[in-house]
Amino acid sequence: MSTQRITTRVETSEPRFVPYPKPGPGAPNVLMVVLDDVGFGQLGCFGSGIATPHIDRLAAEGVRYNRFHVTSVCSATRAALLTGRNHHAVGMGVTQEAALGFPGYTGRIPRSAATLARVLRDNGYNTLAVGKWHLAPKNEYSAAGPFDRWPLGQGFERYYGFLGAETSQWAPELVRDNTHIDPPATPAEGYHLTEDLVDQAIRMVQDQQQAESRKPFFLYFAPGAAHAPHQVGEEWVTPYVGQFDDGWEAWRQRAYDRQVAGGIIPADTVLPERPPWIPDWETLPADQRRLFARYMEVFAGFVTHTDHHLGRLLADLDERGIAEDTIVMLLSDNGASAEGGTTGTLNEAAGWLGLGEDVEESISRIDEIGGQEAYNHYPYGWAWAGNAPLRLWKRYAWLGGVRTPLVVRWGDRLADRGGVRPQFVHAVDLYATILDAAGIEAPETVDGVTQQPVEGASLLPSFAEPAAEEHRLVQYFEMFGSRAIYHDGWMAVTDHVANQFDERAHLLGSHDHDTDRWSLFHIAEDFSESRDLADELPDRVRRLEELWWAEAGRNQVLPLFEFPGSMAHLHPGEFPPPTSGRYAPGGGPVQESQLPALMGGFELTARVVVPEGGAEGVIAATGDRHGGWATYLLDGRLVATVAMLDRTVRVAAAEPVPRGEHVLSVRYEPGRDPRLVLAVDGVDLSAAPLPGLLFFPNLGSSGAGMHVGRDRGISVSRDYAPPFTFTGTLSRVELHSGRPGARPAAGAELRVALAGD
Repeated sequence: MSTQRITTRVETSEPRFVPYPKPGPGAPNVLMVVLDDVGFGQLGCFGSGIATPHIDRLAAEGVRYNRFHVTSVCSATRAALLTGRNHHAVGMGVTQEAALGFPGYTGRIPRSAATLARVLRDNGYNTLAVGKWHLAPKNEYSAAGPFDRWPLGQGFERYYGFLGAETSQWAPELVRDNTHIDPPATPAEGYHLTEDLVDQAIRMVQDQQQAESRKPFFLYFAPGAAHAPHQVGEEWVTPYVGQFDDGWEAWRQRAYDRQVAGGIIPADTVLPERPPWIPDWETLPADQRRLFARYMEVFAGFVTHTDHHLGRLLADLDERGIAEDTIVMLLSDNGASAEGGTTGTLNEAAGWLGLGEDVEESISRIDEIGGQEAYNHYPYGWAWAGNAPLRLWKRYAWLGGVRTPLVVRWGDRLADRGGVRPQFVHAVDLYATILDAAGIEAPETVDGVTQQPVEGASLLPSFAEPAAEEHRLVQYFEMFGSRAIYHDGWMAVTDHVANQFDERAHLLGSHDHDTDRWSLFHIAEDFSESRDLADELPDRVRRLEELWWAEAGRNQVLPLFEFPGSMAHLHPGEFPPPTSGRYAPGGGPVQESQLPALMGGFELTARVVVPEGGAEGVIAATGDRHGGWATYLLDGRLVATVAMLDRTVRVAAAEPVPRGEHVLSVRYEPGRDPRLVLAVDGVDLSAAPLPGLLFFPNLGSSGAGMHVGRDRGISVSRDYAPPFTFTGTLSRVELHSGRPGARPAAGAELRVALAGD
């Protein structure tokens, strides 16, 4: 380029203008919908019988891929979708709660793998993200960041959603752009997360289109549904009452029959028999059958509710006249989840620690399932059924974990609309497909950093030609030690059983990588992995195993995940948890990862002034009655409540705190006789035993924080309703850890880390 001429006068100077980046001609808008924990057979257009009319319409106007594959947990799949690389190759070998100090497990997408959002933004797109993120380490969720791995640090220009693995549908932990915010309404006012997320998505598209409709947009929409907690209004559950009374075997058979009749799966697909770890429905007591059916009724209502509100977003595209110019991709991040255990649970986080409630207690609380009093997840019989006709579920490399629905719509760019595509494809392919459709080349460098090779390949040939040649001949799988390899129509998979959710007490298989057995399936002809050919073709098994090791080495899979050794190498955050902290009312939530550790003992002190007539309200609170703690004045008396997942401990002073300045305190004293102690001005007033593990895994998994001088959402105790703002003067709260660096016991922390997906 020639030198630009600049003189002292405008008329003799040469103006030049830096052009704005633009995608290729006819670049489409892109809407990527990532559902959570929805199995292969849990959408209407994939045979479920659950009402999903809007997704079904999407499939009728587009195409379904019946051999679409993911990684089997959410963080890993989302990383593959957004980078076009295999999950270990970008440091996302497990979930963010289990980020380790090994290259394939850091939980930190490297700068050498710029996301789809970043590449599209750099080429003239507006980039919008709404919903679940789960791509930043949990110790980076705080208001101090670092923000590099939040959505705006990964190429998105707008964000509204939640950072963690999951959150309450009634009272979520929300972030707008880089700021933690309160939900726009309360549970009492009828708030529901899915509805809010759709409202926000519609508003973002409206604002973008009204500002510049000639500029394409990429909207990444990831609702919390249908991850636990399965929560939805009773009006959505009522239509399903009685529909699951004949059990998971019968429901799975009906789903399979619909799949065959609808051409979703090959007509000769074998439906594998019920494995021994799934109870025979007919042998269960009647009250358990009613309980288990209720869990599934709520899940079905949750899915239909999600479909309904997704329909509003799709209708908005229609009303704006841009539906035909928008690629819509709808998928699930992994197969159906079995994290509710054998009998389901009213508190999913308690189940992570093996603290599931007694079935009789669950039966007595059956009407709470789906509402604000429960954090429920169905029994794993429904996960097995929901992945019909496939084996196993989420977290495993079997097809029930890694094969999920994919629906694509792009107007008349698709041939044979309403049809089913049979090509073997993977999550990494969607990145390449979108860039291909937009006429954008994957960059060789971004910000001066050489980019890793893109593993995905474009699906555009199969858009135009239903029988297009399969482009993906090799794909490895690995999650929590469960391994598989695909090669040219064949799949080998190990029988490794992960040490999670007490599954080793139920599932048959190997508990050690050295004893893992490889099964072999010709899945080009055996859609459901029904016939193990390993004994007949040992040489092929050996070659596939060798191929797996080669792919593992190339993609940073090693060292293989093992319990408990892997968790001794958790990747540290920017700063370790402090030993003490000082907090004042008026700020946002202080994230759990940045609070002093509680397990080794703690003392919370509050400096207050009680006015004439007394005071009441929250001093400090975090979490809710599904797991959390709160200190407050009730009728003037100092009270502390700890909701410990499997029990609630409450201690209260006998008399009100008198008028004037006071120092209020709550102490946890661990030891042989652990207790919770209340004191005013250094004088102990009341105490209560506090047995068990003072550990709140749900707080880290959801990205919850401590509020000072108020509460929000669902309260820790039924003593009060949020916000229950403190009515006296609260100058500051101090929290001191009794043992610097106190951490959960290794086994407890591992179970939680592996559960938070």
